[in-house]
Amino acid sequence: MTAPIDALALAQALIRCPSVTPAEGGALDALQAILEPMGFACHRLKFEDVDNLYARRGTAPPHFCFAGHTDVVPVGDAKGWSFAPFGGEIYAGAIYGRGAADMKGAIACFIAAVSRYLDRKGDPKGSISLMITGDEEGAAVNGTVKMVEWLRSRGEAIDACIVGEPTNPQRMGDMIKIGRRGSMSGWLTVTGTQGHTAYPHLADNPLPRLIRMLSLIAEHELDKGTDHFQPSNLQLTSIDVGNAATNVIPASALAAFNIRFNDLHTGESLTDWLRKTFDSVGGAYDLKLQISGEAFLTQPGKITELLAGAIERTVGKRPELSTTGGTSDARFIRALCPVAEFGLLSQTMHKTDECASLADLDTLTNVYEAVLDGFFAG
Repeated sequence: MTAPIDALALAQALIRCPSVTPAEGGALDALQAILEPMGFACHRLKFEDVDNLYARRGTAPPHFCFAGHTDVVPVGDAKGWSFAPFGGEIYAGAIYGRGAADMKGAIACFIAAVSRYLDRKGDPKGSISLMITGDEEGAAVNGTVKMVEWLRSRGEAIDACIVGEPTNPQRMGDMIKIGRRGSMSGWLTVTGTQGHTAYPHLADNPLPRLIRMLSLIAEHELDKGTDHFQPSNLQLTSIDVGNAATNVIPASALAAFNIRFNDLHTGESLTDWLRKTFDSVGGAYDLKLQISGEAFLTQPGKITELLAGAIERTVGKRPELSTTGGTSDARFIRALCPVAEFGLLSQTMHKTDECASLADLDTLTNVYEAVLDGFFAG
C-alpha cells in the first residue's frame, strides 16, 4: 500500500494544471499517476476534444463511485486576482486558485479519503471508482453523459454515487443536493412584413404579436413548487429587433428566454405548452429550444441517509436536503444509480480569488471517508 494521499498537496497539484474547458491541462495525467499505484485500473476516455478519466479498484459489488470534473471556467482578468489563478498558493488558512472550490479541491478529498480508508481497512468487499470529466463547465456533451453511455455498454453497475460539487452556502454541512431543476432555453422569432410606419396597412408588424406571446408566457405561473423543489420560473433574457430606423416597421423580432423547471414538468410538456401558447396568438413564428437537463430527484433514502449521517458525525449538524442551484453532471449519473452531491463552500466558485479553506478540505476528506466506512459496512 502506498503512503496516504494528502488532500492539500493534491489540490495544489491539480490547481496548477490550467485545465480550462476543454483543455486537460495535465490534471487527468496527475490523477492517473496517483491512482494507478493505488491499485485503480484507469481508462482514459476521449470523446471529440474532451479527455475524461474512469478509474476503478475492484470488480465485485457493491460499487461506490465518486464523480466530478477537473475542467474549470476561465480566470477572467488575471490582473484582478490577488494570487496567481493557477498557482495553488496558500494564504491565511486557505488555498487559492481556479478550481479550488469547483471542484479540484473535492477531487483531492475523494482520493485522500479513499487512500486513508484503504490504509485502515485494506480492500473493501466491493469496488470503488472515480468518474472524472473534463467537460462539466462546457457544453457537457463529451464528458459525463458519454462516460455513462460507455459504462452502460460495458454492463458496469454502480450502486451509489456522490458528486463533489460545492454545495454548502455558508459552512460545511449546510446542504446536500438531492436533485436539480431542469433547464430549457428558447429563441422565439416572430416574422411579418417590413414597411413604412406611415403606411401600416401595407406592412405586417411582428412586434405586437411578439409582445403578446411574451406576456402570456412571462405572466403565467408554472407551478407553486413541491416538497423538494422551489417553484419553476421563466425569465426573459433578450428582446432584439435590430432596427435603427424609427420610420420602418421591422420584418422580424427575436426574443430569448430560459425556464428553470421542477419535476412537475418535462422538456416535452413545456415544449407543448409554449407552442400552444404561441399558436393561440397566431401569425408566423419560429421557435428553437435547447434542453440542457431534465429535472430529477433522488428520493431521500439509503444514499442520502448515508451521506447525511457521515456529515452529522463529522461536523455535528444535520444538513438540509436541497434541489436549488443550476445544473450539474448528477443529471446524467442518475441514469445509473442513486446520486447525491456534497462538496466545499460555494461562495467563491467562478469568482476572482476562488479559494477553499484548509480546514474545510480536512472536513470534507473526513466526511468522504466516513461515507466509505458506512457504505462498505452495509
